Amino acid sequence: MTQIDQSPPTGPETPAKQVPAPEAERKEALRELAPVVVVLVSLVTWSVVSGNFAVVGFVLAILAVVMIHEGGHFIAAKRSGMKVTEYFVGFGPRLWSVRRGETEYGVKAIPLGGYVKIIGMSNLERDVDPADEPRTYRQQSYGRRMLVAGAGIITHFVIAILVLAFAWTAIGFPDFDAKTTTIGNISAMADGQSPATKAGFRVGDRIVSYDGIPAREWRDLPPYIRARPDQDITFVVERSGSPVTLTARPAPVTAEDDTTFGYIGIGAQIPEERVNPLVALGRGTTETAELTWRSVAALGSIFSPNSVGNYARMVTGDGSQQVDETEEASRPVSVVGVARIAGQAADRGIVNVLELFVILNVFLAVVNLFPLLPFDGGHMAIATYERIRSRKGRRYQADVTKLMPFAVATVVLMVMLGGVSIWLDIFRPLANPFQ
Repeated sequence: MTQIDQSPPTGPETPAKQVPAPEAERKEALRELAPVVVVLVSLVTWSVVSGNFAVVGFVLAILAVVMIHEGGHFIAAKRSGMKVTEYFVGFGPRLWSVRRGETEYGVKAIPLGGYVKIIGMSNLERDVDPADEPRTYRQQSYGRRMLVAGAGIITHFVIAILVLAFAWTAIGFPDFDAKTTTIGNISAMADGQSPATKAGFRVGDRIVSYDGIPAREWRDLPPYIRARPDQDITFVVERSGSPVTLTARPAPVTAEDDTTFGYIGIGAQIPEERVNPLVALGRGTTETAELTWRSVAALGSIFSPNSVGNYARMVTGDGSQQVDETEEASRPVSVVGVARIAGQAADRGIVNVLELFVILNVFLAVVNLFPLLPFDGGHMAIATYERIRSRKGRRYQADVTKLMPFAVATVVLMVMLGGVSIWLDIFRPLANPFQ
C-alpha cells in the first residue's frame, strides 16, 4: 500500500538526501567494528594497568597463527577457482564482519581458532546453488583438493622456516660452542650476596686463569668450582685491558641427593652467531624438520596410556604440588600455560619469543596432519581415499556420514584434553622452562 503525505506544504519540495552505497556500507562496517575496538582497548588498558603485556602479545600471536593457517586455505581455494563465502578469525558470537565480493570477512568473540568456508566441502552439503556446483571443493581435481586441504599446514611450515631464517640473519642465536671466558652475568643468592659479588667480579671481566690454571673455555670452569665448596680460589681477570686478581670462596650448596657443591654465581657471556640469508634458510629448514619430529614424538607421548593415567592422577591428586620432570615431559599445555610461557619467554628476550612462535606453528601443523575430521589431514585422507576408489571415467565420492561418529569423538577428546590442560595449568603450573 502506498502512503500519501497529507501534511501542508511548507515550501519547495526537497528530495531526501541519499547516502552513497559505499559510504553507507563503510558506516555500517564501522558500527559493527565498535565491539572489536572496545575489546582490544579493554585488553590493552588491563595489560598497562597490570603490567602483563605478555597476555596481549599472546592473544595477538594466536590471532596471527590462525590468520596464517586460514589464509593458506583461503588463498589456495581462491587460486583454484573455488567459491569461498566466509573467512573468520575466532569462534562464538560475531563481533564484526564485512562483505567484499562473494566473501564475508570477520572476527568472532573467542580468539582460539578460525575457519574458511568453502562451498561443497563434502557430499553432505545439499543447499549448494547448481550454478555454483562447478566451483565446489568436491568437484575439483585430486591435486587441487590436496593443495587446498594442506595449504594451512604448508603455510605453518613456511612461516616457521622464514621466522627462524630471519632470527638467524637479523638477531642471531647464542653460540654455545664458542670458546669464551668472559663473564656475562652475576647472580645473587637467596640469603644475600653471592661469593662473586663479594669477591668483586664485574660483568665483562675476562677470566684469564684460576689457581694458576689458564682459562681456555668456560666449560672447564664450573666443574672446578663445584668441586671446591668453602675453598678459596684465586682468579686473574682482565678488566679494561689490565689484570686484576680476585679471590672467591664458593658457597656450599646442598643438592636434592644430599651432595654438596660449590657455587660463586657467575655466568658466561655467550656470543650471538649470525649468518647470511642463504645459510639462514638452510638452518631454518633443518630446525623446522627437527621440531616436526619432536612434535610427533610429543603427541605420541601425550596420547599414550601412561600419559592418560598421569593426567587422571594429576587432576585427582594434591593440586598444591608442582608436577615432577617426568610428568612435565608428557603433559599437554593449554592456552593458559602457553600464555604464561610467553610471558616468561618475553623476559628472556625476543629470540625466545620467536622460538615459541615457531614451535606453536610447527605443533599446529603436525596436529592438523591427523587423518581424522575435522583436521586438515582428515580432508586429505578422504581425497586420497576417493582417488584410490575412483575408476577411469567414474568419480567416487566417500560417504562422509560414516565418518561423523569419529569426527564427534575426536572433537570430544580434544575438548576434554583441553579442559584437563587448562585445569592443570591453573592449579599445577609447570616450572619456568627459561630458568
